[in-house]
Amino acid sequence: AYENLSDISDRLLRALPPVLTVGHEEWDSPIVPLLENEMVKDEPGQAAVLDRLLDLLLTAVLKAWFGKKDTSSPEWWRYQGDRVVGLPPGFAATARTTNAPTVAFEDPERKIYALQFHPEVSHTLSGNRMLKNFLQVCGARGDWKMAAFIDEAVADIRRRVDGQGILCAISGGVDSSVMAALVERAVGEKLTAVFVDNGLLRQGEAARVVRSLRRGLGLNVVAVDARREFLAALDGIHDPEVKRRIIGRMFITVFERAAETVEGAAFLAQGTLYPDAIDTIPVKGPSATIKTHHNVGGLPEKLGFELVEPLRFLFKDEVRELGRALGLPAELLNRHPFPGPGLAVRVVGAVTWARLETLRQADAILIGELRAAGWYERVAQAFAVSLPVQSVGVMGDGRTYDFACALRAVTSVDGMTADYYPFTHEFLGETATRIINEVKGINRVTYDITSKPPGTIEWE
Repeated sequence: AYENLSDISDRLLRALPPVLTVGHEEWDSPIVPLLENEMVKDEPGQAAVLDRLLDLLLTAVLKAWFGKKDTSSPEWWRYQGDRVVGLPPGFAATARTTNAPTVAFEDPERKIYALQFHPEVSHTLSGNRMLKNFLQVCGARGDWKMAAFIDEAVADIRRRVDGQGILCAISGGVDSSVMAALVERAVGEKLTAVFVDNGLLRQGEAARVVRSLRRGLGLNVVAVDARREFLAALDGIHDPEVKRRIIGRMFITVFERAAETVEGAAFLAQGTLYPDAIDTIPVKGPSATIKTHHNVGGLPEKLGFELVEPLRFLFKDEVRELGRALGLPAELLNRHPFPGPGLAVRVVGAVTWARLETLRQADAILIGELRAAGWYERVAQAFAVSLPVQSVGVMGDGRTYDFACALRAVTSVDGMTADYYPFTHEFLGETATRIINEVKGINRVTYDITSKPPGTIEWE
């Protein structure tokens, strides 16, 4: 909305409501033009460094934000990119690090505040308190409840659909199941849930999902077996972005066929979340596309449906809260997230049926060991990854030259940030031993200890 505001006037700034700008290269707000001559790029090689805030310069307003005077060193992550080296008149720096002289600043008279980190993600200490205190600056009560979201979303869906039929793309995961329950509350029998078995699911997942959707949620489910089509379309494809786009297009092709059996189906509902959109769609400025989610950037330009995405501005923890408010069972809501492109993004490189079957077996062993140890619900997400790396091994008296498998398990609240789970060596050793002994084609197992950022949760 702000394309050429270098001559922005003090009168206009004073007329604005309170402004809180967060992020790094996404500082797309009325204050950005004022910083045109005050921002520099970090030196090459520094762009991927996580920089922890070491110091707070506590002005009266910032002190009110945090609720008390705190001179400790909070561990908030700043992703280095642009640095603010000077401030326009009326602004004062409120936080800095050893690598950047200004990572937060404010003009309390005009009620404009900026943070070069994300207070909304779970790894930002006191982030919720910052946001709540900004609500106070705005004069808002901060008494919004999830029940209000349900009422608003139901009313919006009914207004948009206006009595027409709507298809629901459902995988049986938390996001799509909560979305389906919400849409069903809005339109009732006008909803037809389409479950596509694309051959990229976990072991036994297809039958289990269809059964739970029909019996557990009482949905009208159309099950489509499209395994051959998806595998043929992915044949020989190595690039993860191409994989995701192919899968997005294939889903739409299948949905279009399913729509022919549903009278008046003009809408397609998806369980897209806010982190999906953030990863896929770069905001104005140099921020890059992290990865294309099949249900965001992977869709064709001419869709044939009008999209309904009622969860698009929710984080993962909010989706689970919404599911509880809708009355969904805890067993469903506590399931680990599963990517829309399925195992295609957990098979690094070319996707083949043989690699998928091997991965399914390894993944089932990992999940089984997690449940047996009582750790499944402590971990936000856990899975195995098939690597296109072969190495020499010894099995009995024979030599093997088989593939490596990586295990990944993370803790996360919102999906925007994550840390690896600190399993015991005993657990990792026993799980790796089972995989190597029981899964033909794997002779080496590694454990991924990368946080997000800099890595993503999924490998592709």
